[in-house]
Amino acid sequence: MNKFATIAALSIATLTAPVAALADNPMVGGAAMYEDKNIVENALNSEDHTTLVAAVQAAGLAETLMGEGPFTVFAPTNAAFDRLPEGTVESLLMPENKDMLVHVLTCHVVDKAVMSDALRGMIADDGGMHEVPTLGGCVLDAAYDDGVVTLTDENGTMATITIADVKQSNGVIHVIDNVMTPVM
Repeated sequence: MNKFATIAALSIATLTAPVAALADNPMVGGAAMYEDKNIVENALNSEDHTTLVAAVQAAGLAETLMGEGPFTVFAPTNAAFDRLPEGTVESLLMPENKDMLVHVLTCHVVDKAVMSDALRGMIADDGGMHEVPTLGGCVLDAAYDDGVVTLTDENGTMATITIADVKQSNGVIHVIDNVMTPVM
């Protein structure tokens, strides 16, 4: 009986090991997010980020975001892109608007991996608001209130981090519910 119990326990541990490894990383867009995959590899699997993936590819940023990093990406969902004025996404995806698309997308990227607990600590240290400089030259104001981290861009658009700390091999993704835009 002990031998049977040991074999059963090992079998259960073996079957649940991959699930336990994923338990630390939230699912995004119906897809598992793997810590050993990079930002682009994981984003490609998210049903909620097809617009972002198309934009990253159109901007020529996929190779960069597959690089060593580390990066923090504030990743807007498809619904976030849908909130932009009608025709905005289509216009940004046009080849002649590539520079503007790169600018918008890089306003969602920080050149270090910042987990949400560290970001909340910086917000607290700065008295309730922390400036987050991005690779695109935008400065996002991060705030933490009632258990929620928000980002506000230079135009006053506020995004909430809806899924935090999605660990990647080259950084971290925080899913947000609005698109951050630079001052034009």
